[in-house]
Amino acid sequence: MRVPNSEAWIPPEGSWASSAARRRNMQAIRSRDTKPEQLIRRIVHANGLRYRVAAKPLPGLRRTADLVFRPAKVAVFIDGCYWHGCPEHYVPPKTNSRYWSDKVARNMARDRDTNERLTQAGWLVLRFWEHQDSDACALSIVSAVRGRRRELLG
Repeated sequence: MRVPNSEAWIPPEGSWASSAARRRNMQAIRSRDTKPEQLIRRIVHANGLRYRVAAKPLPGLRRTADLVFRPAKVAVFIDGCYWHGCPEHYVPPKTNSRYWSDKVARNMARDRDTNERLTQAGWLVLRFWEHQDSDACALSIVSAVRGRRRELLG
């Protein structure tokens, strides 16, 4: 009974979509290969580092990092300001605010849990906001990965 293109479409009770247009908009948002991710990956690759994209750092953990450097045990996350509650840019939504605020709070809690689990497993977790300078982020990643590789070698 879903007809989102219809003028008469009404979202089901408790739906995250307050309208058909909002639903289409939210579904179009990428969860990977965002512009900030692509810029950072390009710079890291140009510096000679190779990595896995959108990979699970730990086999039993249902979480994916944006860049994973397995031998060096470095997991990189480039977090969207809205979805991860950036202290500088997050603006609470005006429609369906309880649902979305709860969603962002759950994302933030999951991020903290991910950081803890990976750190306990010996991984270095690097998190950047999408608004941060891509060059600076990439150079931090390159430096961290090379540092970890040096530590592991000797």
